Amino acid sequence: MENLQEYLPFLIPLAVIQLGLMLSSLIHVLRHKTYRVGNRVLWVVLCLVVSVIGPVLYFAIGKGDE
Repeated sequence: MENLQEYLPFLIPLAVIQLGLMLSSLIHVLRHKTYRVGNRVLWVVLCLVVSVIGPVLYFAIGKGDE
């Protein structure tokens, strides 16, 4: 238990950043209909299941031109 408390100052900001990234990518996926690669279902699943990498991939390669 003491080991976990030792890492909390590092883990809490990472969890907040991950949650914010996931929410922002999900909101963007649900509001827009065009994607460079894939479809809406693919990006929702990737953003929810693949933690940090899914939203980063969406913003890097999936987000369509507006």
